[in-house]
Amino acid sequence: MTTVTPTGTATQYLSSDFYFAQDALTPRENDSIHELRAYLDAEVTPIMDDYWERAEFPMHVIKPLADIGAYGALWEESRQFENSAKYRGWAALESGRADASVSTFIGVTSGLAMGSIGVGGSPEQRAEWLPRLGTGEIVGAFGLTEPLSGSDSARGLRTTATRKGDSWVLNGSKRWIGNATFADVIVIWARDTDDNQVKGFLVTSDTPGFVATKIERKQSLRSVQNADITLTDVVVPEERRLQRVNSFRETAEVLLLTRADVAWQAIGNAIGAYEAAVAYVKEREQFGRKLSSFQLVQDLLSRCLANISSSIALCMQTSDLLDKGRQTDAHASMAKSFATSRMRETVAWCREVMGGNGIILDYGVARRFADAEAIYSFEGTREMNSLIVGRAITGTSAFVS
Repeated sequence: MTTVTPTGTATQYLSSDFYFAQDALTPRENDSIHELRAYLDAEVTPIMDDYWERAEFPMHVIKPLADIGAYGALWEESRQFENSAKYRGWAALESGRADASVSTFIGVTSGLAMGSIGVGGSPEQRAEWLPRLGTGEIVGAFGLTEPLSGSDSARGLRTTATRKGDSWVLNGSKRWIGNATFADVIVIWARDTDDNQVKGFLVTSDTPGFVATKIERKQSLRSVQNADITLTDVVVPEERRLQRVNSFRETAEVLLLTRADVAWQAIGNAIGAYEAAVAYVKEREQFGRKLSSFQLVQDLLSRCLANISSSIALCMQTSDLLDKGRQTDAHASMAKSFATSRMRETVAWCREVMGGNGIILDYGVARRFADAEAIYSFEGTREMNSLIVGRAITGTSAFVS
């Protein structure tokens, strides 16, 4: 629906934006959101069931998304205009609404890879890499998680980096690395064998000793090209070590910047399922009546909308705190934990109102239902994020018993 705000600006609202939260964006930001939504609705949503079923990524959307400004909106070297965290969050909602795999691609190359360079790179590294990633000339990936460490990456990181003259030699392995099978540059986090601190390295995919192997048989985010990475005596010159990364603290700073965007993505995935369910019940007849006229169906849909609305409100406030420089780990963690939990509940209710048709890709919910499981887990599980909030509440860390 489209309405005119008190400032005279025409805003196209999603039907699920029940409290008109999009009004928090500036006119310029809303124009960009409308452009992004139009492209996603026309070119991404209609094709993604087929790509998801084949476990392939639609490579042809990478450059058009760059032209719209989908990558690197946070950094002055790559953004098309100055913008707020609320805008960047809403953009993640829009991409999540279209398809969670495409949204994850954006989050990896723009949020994690570009975020690592933005946070940890020298001015020269930022100038070299951020514009190229922002225009879609090259694709980025982020290599932190390992086969034996996920939630305990701060302590359990096993990939090593050994200084030898003007270069570093990396050895180890990574797992679940999105975009890695086709990325041009991968941020690899490794532990310095000299001081035991975590450092970041820009590894190009053509470096000898670097191998990325696609993870097969996934049943969530199937279009995301997750990979196992092995690093065997990979030589990286000192100029490709992120110069402002001296410990895991900088890694955590990158994750803090992106965690709330995952919460926004989760809302988008829930909205995609909700919109499909609403459209379905308005057309489907049982017992001689449209499903939309049944009380229990309306009850489930109202619960879905309440989940979406409360998640938007929480994420708006979380992003506002980031804009004001007041967001903490606990704020982002609560948003991620809450929004992904409500998403998981919402997509299940949307599948429920469709009955058996809810498990078929053609009806618009099955893909979102399956993808919710991955979104619920990455960027910190619900339990880990809850412990971050618990630490803020009590002043006591409960991560290790």
